[in-house]
Amino acid sequence: VQLQASGGGLVQPGDSLKLTCAASESVFSDKVMAWYRQAPGKQRELVGCISVSDGSTVYAGSAEGRFTISRDNAKNTVYLQMNSLKPEDTAVYYCAADPWIGLIATCDYTYDYWGQGTQVTVSS
Repeated sequence: VQLQASGGGLVQPGDSLKLTCAASESVFSDKVMAWYRQAPGKQRELVGCISVSDGSTVYAGSAEGRFTISRDNAKNTVYLQMNSLKPEDTAVYYCAADPWIGLIATCDYTYDYWGQGTQVTVSS
């Protein structure tokens, strides 16, 4: 599985941005897909994840209420819609994948597959 993250850029506080993670593998529906981010000098942190098979999602506290993860199975693509962006959301955002089918209640998977990352900068 190859993952390609895109959609990052420079935005102002309060703006919205939608990131895309495209998966190369045709068998896309048996994955849990996650978004992580890493800010300069900080550890990588989870944003949230989605079960591709049933669309169930789990979010980290920092993303709850502002970020939405969705998927388009026909396009083998997962999205991260980010609203009300803050300077502290500045980071490189990564998508990751791991085999899973069904409902998820956690994002605690091994994530064998990772995308290259896309930079999001929130600054006035």
